[in-house]
Amino acid sequence: MSVEIIIPKEVYEELERQARRRGTSITEYFITLVLNDLDNVDKAKKYIKASLNLLERAKEEIDKGDLRQASEKVWGACALAIKAYALARDGKVLETHADLWVYKSCLVMEFGEWVRDVWYAANTMHKNFYENLADKGDVENALKHVEKLVKTIYKLIG
Repeated sequence: MSVEIIIPKEVYEELERQARRRGTSITEYFITLVLNDLDNVDKAKKYIKASLNLLERAKEEIDKGDLRQASEKVWGACALAIKAYALARDGKVLETHADLWVYKSCLVMEFGEWVRDVWYAANTMHKNFYENLADKGDVENALKHVEKLVKTIYKLIG
């Protein structure tokens, strides 16, 4: 389930600037801000649930034919799942795209090389949000890979 909120344009533009500066999506950055005051375990659980929600929304966007929005939601689901795992396992807060790049190697060591492929697929979706070059099969394939990672992490911390 998702809920739509209305915020002033100036606030949205600031969210967009701050998210871009961190190399994250607006949704991911907003979720991080909202969950900031929770303890790490609760925050990790909220992140992974938000990740699952983004996957569902990505499927809806694919069905509507909006591959750009689907792509960004696939990317966001992957990023939030990695953030959830870092919090739950190590109490580590990942704030930037660079933090995610580094930490994904921990998941590769723990779960296997398939995680690297998931990461590359998710990053391609992040790029597709801006360039809009991927076709439906590309987005569906990336979603399938990211969904595997999200469900793996959900089983561990959800």
